[in-house]
Amino acid sequence: MSTDLLGSLNPPQRQAVLHGDGPLLVLAGAGSGKTRVITHRIAHLVRERGVPVHQVLAITFTNKAAGEMRDRIAELIGPDAKGLWASTFHSACARILRMEHQAAGYDRSFSIYDDADQQRIMREILKDEGIDPKRLTPRAVLGRISAAKNELQHPRDLAEQAVDEPDRGMARLYQRYQDRLMANQAMDFDDLLMVTVEMLRRDPVVRERWQRRFRHVLVDEYQDTNHAQYWLVRILAEPDRNVMVVGDDDQGIYSWRGADIRNILEFKADYPDAVIIPLEQNYRSTSTILHAANAVVRNNRGRHPKRLFTDRAGGEVVTVVDCADEHDEARMVVRQITRAVAEGRSLDQVAVFYRTHAQSRVIEDQLVRSGIGYQVLGGPRFYERAEVKDLMSYLRVVANPADREAFTRAAGSPKRGLGPAALAKVSQAAEAHGTSMDAVARDPEMVPGLNVAQRDALQAMGALIDRLRDMDASGSPPDRVMERAIEDSGLREALLADGPAEAGLGRLDNLQELVGVAAEYTARAEEPSLAGFLEEVALVSAVDEADDDAGRVTLMTVHNAKGLEYDVVMVTGLEEGLFPHMRSIDDPDGLEEERRLCYVALTRARERLVLSHAGSRALRGNRMYAIPSRFIDEIPDEALGREPVDDVRTIGSGVAGAGSPIAVAPYGVGDAVVHESFGEGVITGVQQKGRLIQVRFDDKERVLMADMAPMRKVAG
Repeated sequence: MSTDLLGSLNPPQRQAVLHGDGPLLVLAGAGSGKTRVITHRIAHLVRERGVPVHQVLAITFTNKAAGEMRDRIAELIGPDAKGLWASTFHSACARILRMEHQAAGYDRSFSIYDDADQQRIMREILKDEGIDPKRLTPRAVLGRISAAKNELQHPRDLAEQAVDEPDRGMARLYQRYQDRLMANQAMDFDDLLMVTVEMLRRDPVVRERWQRRFRHVLVDEYQDTNHAQYWLVRILAEPDRNVMVVGDDDQGIYSWRGADIRNILEFKADYPDAVIIPLEQNYRSTSTILHAANAVVRNNRGRHPKRLFTDRAGGEVVTVVDCADEHDEARMVVRQITRAVAEGRSLDQVAVFYRTHAQSRVIEDQLVRSGIGYQVLGGPRFYERAEVKDLMSYLRVVANPADREAFTRAAGSPKRGLGPAALAKVSQAAEAHGTSMDAVARDPEMVPGLNVAQRDALQAMGALIDRLRDMDASGSPPDRVMERAIEDSGLREALLADGPAEAGLGRLDNLQELVGVAAEYTARAEEPSLAGFLEEVALVSAVDEADDDAGRVTLMTVHNAKGLEYDVVMVTGLEEGLFPHMRSIDDPDGLEEERRLCYVALTRARERLVLSHAGSRALRGNRMYAIPSRFIDEIPDEALGREPVDDVRTIGSGVAGAGSPIAVAPYGVGDAVVHESFGEGVITGVQQKGRLIQVRFDDKERVLMADMAPMRKVAG
C-alpha cells in the first residue's frame, strides 16, 4: 500500500484502517484522530480492496462533519469520491425516501417540516381539542411525540401503553399530528428515520436492494445514536455485517435527545465476533490536562476502560479559581482573557463554558463593559429568522403544492388582506375539494365567504406561485426563483416599510444572504434544483452555523462544546447542584452523564484549563450558596493549581468566604441520622473530605451537603 494512507497513522489507527471484513468498534478517545481513521479506512476499501465507492455509506451527525469527510476522502482517492454517500442520518434517509417514496407511501415532493412548522400544526390541534396551550404547550407535546418516534413507536403504541386519560390524550394528539403531516405530504425530522426503518423492515425487496447497495457501513459518533438510528444501521449492515462504528462512550452526553449509551456499550453483545480497537493517543491536549480528565471519568462504571495519553509531556497545571459569586467569576473570566491576549493568543482561541444558558448573562455583561468581543454559540440561528422563513415558505409551496402550512405562511407574509380566518376558509375549501390550497387560489370562487378584495388577493397569490413554479420547471436556478419571489411577493417593500430604515435594511440583507446561499448551492450541486436546495437547508444543524469570526471569544454551554477545541478553556460554575446538575445528583445514570459532560469540557482544552466555582450564585431569582463540584475533588492534587486570592471575599454576615475552609458536621459511614423532610436514614458514604454525605432513607439514597442539610445525628 502507498505510504500516503498508512504513513501518518499510529499502530492502532493503522490496525483499524486495515481491518478486514466483519464488525469493528473503534473506541476513539477525545482528540485521537477518529476522522483520519474513518477517511483512511474508506480510502483503503476503495483503492486497495476494490470496493466500489457507491457501495460505501459513511454517516455522521452534522452536515459540516459530513462535508469535511467528503473533502478529505476526495484528497485521498480523487474523482472517485463523487459517488460516495457521506452524510448525516437524516440526509441519508431523506435521499433514500426520495428514491423509494412509493414504497414509503409518500409523494416524491414531500416536505420536511422544521420546529416552527411542527409547532404551528400542534397549536392548531390543541385549539381544536379545546386544550389550553399554557397548560400543555405545543413544544411539550412535540417533545413527547419525538421521543416516541425515536423509539419507533406509533400513536397506537402509546394508546396501548396508556394507563390514564393524559396518556390516552397524548396518543390522540400524536395521531392527529401524524394525520396532518400525511395530509400535507410532509415529514418531520424524526419521521425521516422512522419511516425509513419501517419501510426497510416491511418491504423485503426494498430492504435487499439497499443492503446490496451498501456493502460497508461506517458510523461516526456512535455513542450519540438513538434507537431508530441503531436499527437503521443494523438493517443496512446485514447480511454482510461489514459495519464499522467509531465513538467514545466517555463522550455520551445526549440522552436528553434520545441518544442511548447502551448502543456503544453493548456493541460486542450485538456482534460477538466484533474486533474492538481503542484509540488512546491524544493529539490535542497536554499531559496534565489529560491526567485531570482521565482521573475524573474513570469514576464512571458504565464505560469501556481506556486511558488517554500524549507525547506532549507536562504543561500548565489545571487552575482552580475560588470565586465569591458570579460577578467575581465574570471578572476572573476577563482576567484570563486579558492574560491570553497578552501572551499573543487570538480571541478565537479562548472559550468559556457553562452548564446552563442562564449563567452567560453576567459573563456577557462583564465582557461588554470590558470591550471584549464575543459570540454565543447556540444562539438564534439564521434560518429561524422570520423574514427568512417567510421567503422559504414561497419556495416550499413551489416545490410541494400539498404543503398547506407553507402556503398559509406565504399568503400571510407580507400582509395582503388574507388573515387567519380567510386562510382557514381556503384550507377548508381545499380539503372539501380534495386539492391543494394553491389550486384553490387559481379559482377563488371555490371559497365561500370571501369578499372581493380577498378573492383578488388570493388569485394574485396563485398566479405568483404559478410564475415561480414555471421558472423552476424551465430550469431557472433556485437563487433566480428566490429573487423573483422577493420582488413579486411584495416582501422587499414590506420589509423596507416596516419599522426603522436600518432594521428593514438589515432584514432585507438576510434575504439577500439567503439568495447567496442558494447561489452557492447552485454552483456546488451536480444537479441543482429548488427541491434539492430546500432539502439541504432543512437539514442544516445548529453546530453548522457557528460563527468563525477570529476576533471573538466563544461562550457556550458544555453540550455545545462537543467536537470543538481551544487553546484556553474556562469551565465556570463547577458547583454541586449546578455541575453536576441538581436533577442528576440522586440518579446514578444521570450523574455518570454529568461526569462525561465534565470530561468533554476538560478535553476541549489544548494548552490551558481553568475551572471556577462560586461560593454563592443568583439562580432563578434566589441567591444560592454552594460548595465546589465533586468533579474538582476527583482531579489529582498534582494536576491542580490555585489562583491567588487578590481581594476580600466575604459573603454576607456569618457566612464563610468562598476560599475559606468549610466547617462540616463530623458524620461517618454507619451513623444514624434524621432529616426534617426525608426522615430517618443511615450514612452509607462520605465524599469530598466530609462536605458531601450519602444517606440511605426509606424511599431512596440521596447525596446531601453536610453543612447545609437540615439533619442531625441520632445517638446510638
